[in-house]
Amino acid sequence: MASLITTELVALDVGLGTKTSEVIHALAATIAEQRRASSAEDLATAAIAREEKTPTGVPGGIAIPHARTDAVSVPSLAMARLEPPVDFGAKDGPADLVFMIAAPEGADKEHLALLSKLARSLVKKDFVASLRAAADHQEVVGLVETALGLREVEGEAAPVSGQTDSENRRADAADHSRRVVAVTACPTGIAHTYMAADGLAQAGSDMGVEVTTETQGSSGTTPIDPAVIKRADAVIFAVDVDVRDKARFGGKPYVQVPVKAGIDDPQGLITRALAEADDPDGRRLAAGQADDEASTRSHGESREGVGAHLKRVLLTGVSYMIPFVAAGGLLMALGFLLGGFDIPDYAEDIVLGNSLWNLPTEFGDLALGPLGAYLGAVSFQIGTLSMGFLVAALAGYIAFAIADRPGLAPGFTVGAVAAFMDAGFIGGIIGGLLAGYIAQWIGSRPAPRWLQGLMPVVIIPLLASLISSGLMFMVLGGPISALTQGLNAWLSSMTGAAAIFLGLILGVMMAIDLGGPVNKVAYSFAVAGLASGTAENPVPWEIMATVMAAGMVPPLAMALATALRPRIFSPAEKENGKAAWLLGAAFISEGAIPFAASDPLRVIPASMVGAGVTGGMTMAFSVTSQAPHGGVFVFFAIDSFLLFVLSVAVGTVISALLVLALKIFVRKDGYASGEQGDPVSSGEQHAQTAPQAGPARSNDDESVS
Repeated sequence: MASLITTELVALDVGLGTKTSEVIHALAATIAEQRRASSAEDLATAAIAREEKTPTGVPGGIAIPHARTDAVSVPSLAMARLEPPVDFGAKDGPADLVFMIAAPEGADKEHLALLSKLARSLVKKDFVASLRAAADHQEVVGLVETALGLREVEGEAAPVSGQTDSENRRADAADHSRRVVAVTACPTGIAHTYMAADGLAQAGSDMGVEVTTETQGSSGTTPIDPAVIKRADAVIFAVDVDVRDKARFGGKPYVQVPVKAGIDDPQGLITRALAEADDPDGRRLAAGQADDEASTRSHGESREGVGAHLKRVLLTGVSYMIPFVAAGGLLMALGFLLGGFDIPDYAEDIVLGNSLWNLPTEFGDLALGPLGAYLGAVSFQIGTLSMGFLVAALAGYIAFAIADRPGLAPGFTVGAVAAFMDAGFIGGIIGGLLAGYIAQWIGSRPAPRWLQGLMPVVIIPLLASLISSGLMFMVLGGPISALTQGLNAWLSSMTGAAAIFLGLILGVMMAIDLGGPVNKVAYSFAVAGLASGTAENPVPWEIMATVMAAGMVPPLAMALATALRPRIFSPAEKENGKAAWLLGAAFISEGAIPFAASDPLRVIPASMVGAGVTGGMTMAFSVTSQAPHGGVFVFFAIDSFLLFVLSVAVGTVISALLVLALKIFVRKDGYASGEQGDPVSSGEQHAQTAPQAGPARSNDDESVS
């Protein structure tokens, strides 16, 4: 196994800049210079993106920026002892010890376990003190490898493996009168996850409280024994992501905070958790139900904002709905290909009255004869039934995002009622929210112990379904249906400039966040009306074609830009550009995300302009699509296909030329705006902005060249 740290990856008493990003860029460059990463820029971008989610500075003058990315080829640790220190967001001040952890996207568990063990060692004061006192690079490497168990301490045998969660966390119950269980998790699952767990375990030991932790990290998870959970007085969720199988902790008093709070104030968290347990009115996690409060970015336990909460639950509903729509729409398109465009008139009669041994002959001259008619009818009918889940799935998973599993049945039921009453997409959203909040409220009510087991599987689904669906039938369904029909009538009446303007707006929405909430709103709006399109009212099909064409533009534009001017893109971007041709052609807008992530202020505006033009053109040409996904690969479901391709091509060229112009003539840190417009390489950039970044070192000479 390759060594995680070498003397070439250590810098002692150097200045790598005054900003977090400068230090990260310098350490990323050092890792890339050792041929452990293919692109210093990509590694730095990933680490900075992680830093923006939660600062990686921790108490004691330590920072642990980290990333998992395909740019890393060898798991690595780059360490710098900074002079002067740099602020990484720790509450007690700037950091002078910085460990950058770089892991490949598919790193094996053995390497990830060692990286996690390093993070745990950094909460030990004697280890940190030894790093500060180290005289040379070799001593630092030795200290780290000893902490990782890769070297033997004199007179002691190196441990065979890292301690398991239960071994490392569980104290003898006889020594403690109070018990707390904790789950820690961060997005990357390398550093903060394990530091928070060790911080809580150490704090519990100091306070005389038994603390058992479960780390839901990248190197594996050992679930807490159910018997330990049952004995626990309270639960701490120190997490930045969803907790796996949270229902295990149902009925327990709890606190939920960002993972970093478990590092910064573990004793305070334990105190707060026990206070919830001692308070008869303290917060309890409803039996069988997940918490309704998302983890926050700041210290403490402030509630998720209303806007952020609604965005999260709506995106959950849309994300789970899309597979029904994509699969169903493509099957319907396949039905058209095999059975002809008259297949909707015959499909139900064919599948019910015929079989492979009794092919239809009485339905006229369909595209591929009797066999094509039968297979097309089967495909079309499966697709139609799948599309029929659109509103129910949307409502069901919105409710699921609010109330977890007990919200599923009420959500699907009220969604089916909304579809039955022609309340459509709007009815599904309102019904899902209604079912979710009702289920959540019922689940939060105190219940006798004998009834708690029935709550999530019987009581909550029964009452929430009855109330939410009853309201949809008796109060909400009629007005929402009238609103939906009025909206459809208004859209159907759009012609000329109004239709072009609608196409422009939808095109911009598809490119503004590349698969994010705004993109999903535009896409959901299109697929929700797809089933209502007819030969006499093709506007819903036109909207679908507009959304699909505009969504293809950003990745295709980035692919074209990398082909036209490869020198101004990094090697990783050039590789992404090759893949973006296929992604764009298949209507996968997310193919442009790698470009937008590294240069959003240039890529996103350029994409919006081209996608907006494409959207306006498809509406002006009255191009229609009866398939909700697939791009050029569902050409058979797109009317006026050549005009569709022309619209996409024009938008692609506009966006590609615009992004090239912005990259060449508009300055950005790390880019030169001279005649060539080429990016300054990582090494050149650091040489210009931070002379000591990425120093060349030898084992014997600590000077910076």
